[in-house]
Amino acid sequence: MTASTAAGGASATGAPILQLRGIGKVFFGNSVLRGIDLDVRPGEVHALVGENGAGKSTLMKIIAGVHKPDSGTMELDGKPVAFASPLAAQAAGVSTVFQEFNLLPERTVAENVYLGREPRRLGIVDAGRMARDTDALLADLGLHGLASWMRVGSLSVAEQQIVEIVKAVSCDARIISMDEPTAALADQEVELLYALVEQLRARGVAILYVSHRLKEIFDLCDTITVLKDGDFVLTTATADITPDRLVRTMVGREFAGYYPDKDPGTVPGAVKLALEGAGNTQVDGIDLEVRAGEIVALAGLQGSGRTEIAHGVFGVAPFTRGTILLDGKPVTVSSAREAVRKGLALVTEDRKAEGLALEQSISANARLVLDSVTPGSSDRRAKAIPGILSSLDLVSRSKDAEVQYLSGGNQQKVVLAKWLVTDPSVIVLDEPTRGIDVGAKRAVYDLMRTLTARGVAILLISSELPEVVAMADRILVMRDGRLAGELPAGSDEETIMAMATGAGDTSEHVEVDLSALDVPVGNAARAPQSVLPGGEPASPRHAQRDTTQEDQ
Repeated sequence: MTASTAAGGASATGAPILQLRGIGKVFFGNSVLRGIDLDVRPGEVHALVGENGAGKSTLMKIIAGVHKPDSGTMELDGKPVAFASPLAAQAAGVSTVFQEFNLLPERTVAENVYLGREPRRLGIVDAGRMARDTDALLADLGLHGLASWMRVGSLSVAEQQIVEIVKAVSCDARIISMDEPTAALADQEVELLYALVEQLRARGVAILYVSHRLKEIFDLCDTITVLKDGDFVLTTATADITPDRLVRTMVGREFAGYYPDKDPGTVPGAVKLALEGAGNTQVDGIDLEVRAGEIVALAGLQGSGRTEIAHGVFGVAPFTRGTILLDGKPVTVSSAREAVRKGLALVTEDRKAEGLALEQSISANARLVLDSVTPGSSDRRAKAIPGILSSLDLVSRSKDAEVQYLSGGNQQKVVLAKWLVTDPSVIVLDEPTRGIDVGAKRAVYDLMRTLTARGVAILLISSELPEVVAMADRILVMRDGRLAGELPAGSDEETIMAMATGAGDTSEHVEVDLSALDVPVGNAARAPQSVLPGGEPASPRHAQRDTTQEDQ
């Protein structure tokens, strides 16, 4: 199919419930959307894909009533509509689940589901009815692991994501837009979302699905619409396109392999970072080594202790026992500033909350670490910032632009730049490619290969097993706050997951049920901590196609 293909190449039949034609949007004289066509049909999961900055979020916000289009038309059930606000869109049956949760952690599931539209009796909130209606809705969707009385702050990230979707369903939504719904989920939690999407599909709900994870697109979606630089490229049935062709369409160029090959001349050198019996209240008995020029991956389920190791190494939540060795010498790292002075760097998993000062410029963010912890040499080292930003292919009209207006991929490049300017010898990368497009991911992978070729030691934490398998020289698997074992480079995903879950472990304390769709309640996500000032699901829907683009 070509760019001239009419929108609506779905396998679903029937008239579109939502139809967009020629949608355009201009911000401050900059055209961000031009001539976008989109059809979404009942019971269809329609993927909206493209690189960061392609216009996906702007289009979603137009559909959600956040922005008004400057040109084009939008029809719902064949009738022209123009939503004045998100509430107006919601009243018409159009709901949006954004990547950033809009939940109150201290309130219950029921209170969050009906937030702002609580049922009342004699002018007073009818808590009993609200709870009963929520439980009935959860049961109807097959979500038996959740209950109306549970406090949202005690739920796992996956369960909180489900609560957001349940909120949308409770509004009698006929169209639900989902923006990166699995970005913060570990692999075993994604299956819960898959099951819910299938439930909604069966109920005739239309789903507009935005994700950078190609496997999800090919597992779940009936139709794919590609945007590039604000332009409509094509709409195609998922069965009619391969992952390779989809990547080429999105980025406009060939990819010589999704993951870059390791330079055969890069041989691990001396041990740069070592932990001996390290532990605190969250992890215990951690022994590991990372050598110069080596990528060691920490794999494991959400809450297994991977991020806690990163925080211990970097002094955010210091280890209270055991030893940290840098270049073979025992050191004490009790704060982030101390870690930086010892040549450590930490790219945190939440770039917006922990890694960036969003209202400051690119240049100011690139200097954050220097100005905070190395004032004596900051001016000298700051001279390297333009070259570092250029080497990362940062896309921006000006280095004075505020970081909040950059795409996710470009924001991550700024985070990387602020650490690279410190010239670290050890870098801890916690979910470095979360929520960024395939082009930006490749840039991160290329950077990792470049750094190891220079002798930098990298500790990689990732929930994407294909990324772990492709990039790591060794894989350390975490389970329940301890190291469950070590695997060599090239180990398959099933072996990693079996070790991470304890499958096949006959110890009495291990209980694993991989067939269960409900995530156990109480697997609460830990709150993020500030670091520096400024701060493979089962049952694929399209298994007959080659979906190995992200698995190579």
